[in-house]
Amino acid sequence: MAEGKRLGILVGGGPAPGINSVIAAATIRSILEGVEVIGIRDGFEWIMQGNIDNVVPLTIDMVSRLHFRGGSTIGIARANPTKDVKHLENCISSLQRLGIDRLITIGGDDTAFSAMKISDQSAGRLRVVHVPKTIDNDLDLPPAIDTFGFQTARHIGVELVKNLMVDAYATSRWYIVISMGRKAGHLALGIGKAAGATLTLILEEFGGQRIRLKTIVDTLACAVIKRLSEGRRDGVAVVAEGVVLDIDPEDLKELQSVGRDEHGNVRIADIDIGEILKHAVTERLKQLGVKATITPKNIGYELRCADPIPYDMEYTRDLGYCAAKYLIEGGDKVMVSMQGGQFVPVPFSQLLDPKSGRAKIRLVDIHSARYAIARRYMIRLRRDDFEALDELARFAKTAGLSVEEFSKQFGYLVDSEPPPLVLPLV
Repeated sequence: MAEGKRLGILVGGGPAPGINSVIAAATIRSILEGVEVIGIRDGFEWIMQGNIDNVVPLTIDMVSRLHFRGGSTIGIARANPTKDVKHLENCISSLQRLGIDRLITIGGDDTAFSAMKISDQSAGRLRVVHVPKTIDNDLDLPPAIDTFGFQTARHIGVELVKNLMVDAYATSRWYIVISMGRKAGHLALGIGKAAGATLTLILEEFGGQRIRLKTIVDTLACAVIKRLSEGRRDGVAVVAEGVVLDIDPEDLKELQSVGRDEHGNVRIADIDIGEILKHAVTERLKQLGVKATITPKNIGYELRCADPIPYDMEYTRDLGYCAAKYLIEGGDKVMVSMQGGQFVPVPFSQLLDPKSGRAKIRLVDIHSARYAIARRYMIRLRRDDFEALDELARFAKTAGLSVEEFSKQFGYLVDSEPPPLVLPLV
């Protein structure tokens, strides 16, 4: 086999709908261009150890219908080669032994960072492009450009929350739904707003400040009280997992002892965020003499390996095609993106946050009209509730408090509320 005529593909991080579609499109385009394709199993897991046995040659027959299916036909792992320069060098030497001089990485911000470091370490021995994948939608792309898998995950998440809303109404209970979103709240907000959940809590609304558990608990408790004062005993709150992960360590000492992955992130599976909030909110309501049935529900694993919806099937086929063609034609050191129907390469140099030295994270813009409208739909304590004395009195009565005491205990919740949306007139 001629050296330099092989292209490698690997997937890092967590699953997202559309991975197989990227693999398939890149494979087909490469083979039609006369370039053989090697699927590298389990991300960087094996090649960073110098092991080249866990690979599979990919053919058009093998991948031609993969775009319909979720998951990853070549596996996936969170292995991190950037912690040791020897692991970076092992990756490059492993790829060279396989005859690979072009690499497509598929993954989120951690995998993007690994791709950048592999590229730097190779010093021209390897050309690398990255395809942005994450249902969290938090890679640094323009605001209107989603990462692949996000729309499918949101679609499935909305269906789940919609069913929970019906169950909540039928059984007079509250659900606290924990959505994926470790560093940004795009998925939680996308699900909560589209489904019409009672309220959604995301990390960004707390302005980068260390979050106190009391604030989260009081916000949820007041939503229950407000809803109850209107004669409804049901509700669904969607909470991005990052909200709890960013709570002050003094409030959640158990988070300090849980396991972390190879990139230093808390292993979400090691803690039950929903149970933490359920017990805390139930206890807070009990202090006020308010009864509520609260059930936690984590959604995430149900979303990650779903078959992609047509949007993501088309999107990822474009990304895979462009990633392969860009490499074959001599491209290097970029993240692949489609913007306004056009291929736009984003140089690796633009992906790094100069402060953290890591890949940039795209947060929800809480100053946008989109977020302001989402807040307006939510049933949660608002600034204007304290201006409508009759409503405030009703909430206080439900909580078994005087108006003054209710204001004293919960008034702080609206201090950081965004200003009302004002639409420009032309």
